[in-house]
Amino acid sequence: MIVETLESSCEGSKRKLGNGGDVAVPCSEDEFSNGDINAAPGDSSKRARVSREMTFQDIYGADTLLNEEDEEDDSNWEPVQTPVEFVKWCCVNCTMANPGDMVHCYICGEHKESGILRHGYFASPFCKDTGLTEVEEKCGGSSSATSSTAVGFDERMLLHSEFEVKAHPHPERPDRLRAIAASLATAGVFPGRCLPIHAREITKQELQMVHTSDHVDAVDITSQLLYSYFTSDTYANEYSARAARLAAGLCADLATEIFSGRVKNGFALVRPPGHHAGIRHAMGFCLHNNAAVAALVAQAAGARKVLIVDWDVHHGNGTQEIFEQNKSVLYISLHRHEGGNFYPGTGAADEVGTNGAEGYCVNVPWSCGGVGDKDYIYAFQHVVLPIASAFSPDFVIVSAGFDAARGDPLGCCDVTPAGYSRMTQMLGDLCGGKMLVILEGGYNLRSISSSATAVIKVLLGENPENDLPIANAPSRAGLQTVLDVLNIQMKFWPSLATAYSKLLSEWETRLIENKSNKSGEKEACSGSHLVEMGTKEVFVQLSLCSYEFKAQIKVVIETLIYEDF
Repeated sequence: MIVETLESSCEGSKRKLGNGGDVAVPCSEDEFSNGDINAAPGDSSKRARVSREMTFQDIYGADTLLNEEDEEDDSNWEPVQTPVEFVKWCCVNCTMANPGDMVHCYICGEHKESGILRHGYFASPFCKDTGLTEVEEKCGGSSSATSSTAVGFDERMLLHSEFEVKAHPHPERPDRLRAIAASLATAGVFPGRCLPIHAREITKQELQMVHTSDHVDAVDITSQLLYSYFTSDTYANEYSARAARLAAGLCADLATEIFSGRVKNGFALVRPPGHHAGIRHAMGFCLHNNAAVAALVAQAAGARKVLIVDWDVHHGNGTQEIFEQNKSVLYISLHRHEGGNFYPGTGAADEVGTNGAEGYCVNVPWSCGGVGDKDYIYAFQHVVLPIASAFSPDFVIVSAGFDAARGDPLGCCDVTPAGYSRMTQMLGDLCGGKMLVILEGGYNLRSISSSATAVIKVLLGENPENDLPIANAPSRAGLQTVLDVLNIQMKFWPSLATAYSKLLSEWETRLIENKSNKSGEKEACSGSHLVEMGTKEVFVQLSLCSYEFKAQIKVVIETLIYEDF
């Protein structure tokens, strides 16, 4: 159902609503108001209460008082001066509001007139845009005529935007594509080294492989309206339906080109994103499920088994719903979950698929924010790649949200461009490198553009950045999540049992070592405490579960993790 009014703004991490919708809430310590930022909380309720409690005598008394005041001498009356308006500006990089007298964003440090939309992440964040003097990376490599990497992009997708101009921009905004495109152009990657793919609008028949006819019609009808809302923060304007068809069409054609061997791999620079869009609903900024369309088109072209790896910080509930009963599509998602308290609330480790397809849905649900390269790579080494190798896909799709990147205002995690490029390289060894990377989320322009550029360079054959060491030790919270996933998934993928036993031994060793050092060592985003559990004292690392509020949350573990197995 399309809702044509919006009362909630999108100022941070997406959260669930009780009615099944979704709304964005801030993930920093400071919350910004959509209305009068100077209004004290409760002012409106006080005014309403006063109005309800006034009697006729009160009203009469007020009129008398006014008449008395009118009779007073007003010869010295002076007009009231116009109140000073509070001026603020929203950061082009992270969208956060700043006082008008500030030059740099107090959240991300970006200059209020930076050139990120002209030069991408190559533009200095510290000064006003004055152009670029030199870009070392804008050189070399193959030309588009001989490239084996294709990029799908069309400027008409920039027309999809929130119709109503608000004090705070919607995080899923056209500037996301502009910043990535500017970065690729400045680096000489695209246009230049990548092959462009001609855009077409996907047909209704193709969309109905994934979505119901009613859903497709509901999206299409938005082209007859100036603006509309599917949920409180999933908007559409008159150009959104076409943008969604172009995005899905580019993903479908890229899948065909890659699987046929005409190109080796590709990157879909598209919006609106898609992995929250389910069989019959749009939500979470997503209208059509681009990854699901690409997967089914690849299968129609001859791919028997398709792997979808989703590293967006939010669980791809739509993609899981579409394929949870399908053994020919393996869906693996790594995302913040926090016991179901992080949007959209789905994606627990025990959600494994249904109706004979158990084990073909693999969720790696992080228990806290601040998750970085070492945990993601560790999960790739011990969960993603072992299961993917056993599945032996013919085609790989990456739902590449970059909102787990360092600096993202919604994800509040810590993955770097080097981390994304390493994960891309690790997946490149599957099925001869036939891989399609599809843009999903990511709302810090500097983070999303540098990460996307790093991924495309790996697709072009460049080695990942060398400044990322192979992480042997994940965080304690990350290790516990991986153990939880392995314990569940080894029932369906027996080859995981050996790795599980080894990691379980590693976990036990850590507990013993930490117990001997009761003072503990405080890490950047975690604290340590001794927890009494019956007759046992167990040294437990407390992970920073709410990174955005910079608080350490005490976790009480009922039993030792290895006592559950």
